[in-house]
Amino acid sequence: MSIAHIGWTRWAEETEGPRFSEFQIGLASFNADRFKPQLPEESSPDELAREAAVARAEVSFVESLRRAITPLTADIPSSPDAFIAWFERLKDNGPGQGDPLFPWLAGHANADEMKWFLLQEVAGEAGFEDLLAMTQVKMPVLAKLEMARNFWDEMGRGRAKGMHGPMLERLAGYFELSPTPQSVVPESLALGNTMIALARHRRYAFHSAGALGVIEMTAPTRAGYVDQGLRRLGTPAKKRHYFALHAVLDVKHSEEWNREVLRTLVTDDPRHAQALGEGAVMRLWHGARTFARYRREFGIDVPHSRAA
Repeated sequence: MSIAHIGWTRWAEETEGPRFSEFQIGLASFNADRFKPQLPEESSPDELAREAAVARAEVSFVESLRRAITPLTADIPSSPDAFIAWFERLKDNGPGQGDPLFPWLAGHANADEMKWFLLQEVAGEAGFEDLLAMTQVKMPVLAKLEMARNFWDEMGRGRAKGMHGPMLERLAGYFELSPTPQSVVPESLALGNTMIALARHRRYAFHSAGALGVIEMTAPTRAGYVDQGLRRLGTPAKKRHYFALHAVLDVKHSEEWNREVLRTLVTDDPRHAQALGEGAVMRLWHGARTFARYRREFGIDVPHSRAA
């Protein structure tokens, strides 16, 4: 991809319509190759120019998101106790929480509908372990140690069969899923693109920590519903283990993340609270938009007040 082929960066601040879609497809395609290990001779002459142009677009994208979620982040408290209480309330009252999509997947989706849902989810998965690895760089000791423990769990505690990423890949292989940016709704791409942008840019490192923390806190309920739906459709236990595991394990991860990462970062510097909270809301805001798009695709006509 040459510098001439990244015209999509012009649309970084678009949140709807064809230009929004063009930007998200372009950024997702760029990210697909961006972090792959390479040799010096494999790099193109304009690599640094392309990276700089995309980096500027990512910052514009994130700043547009920060403006969009301002009504939800105007009252983030900065004392440790108050912040943790505010953060934990997001599990119940944050954007997208309690979305009717997931009970429907558990009890009503047919095999084709579940396959379409998984295609979107696999494509939007940015790789929690890699996001975590980028986020933890130069973090304060207590936060860094908890991120390391979480990373070790993501890596299967040193066992290939226990690694979380390949578990999802095995499920994708079972359903013969081969997503491309062009085959995925832009709302799902935007979610993954945002997580990568937050982890990639050090100015958003604390936003990334908040976004990762809210995933741990809110994923178990959704994962449980998806696991129920897969079980109902006869998916073998070994193939759906990714969702069965996260329905349980992330509860423990969330408690430890809130205590060891969020609380300690806010205690170190109360200014961190705003960034942590914005990152969390940003992730939930994207999730809500994605769930709403999925419901439209499935014809689930159920209004949901917390879906942004």
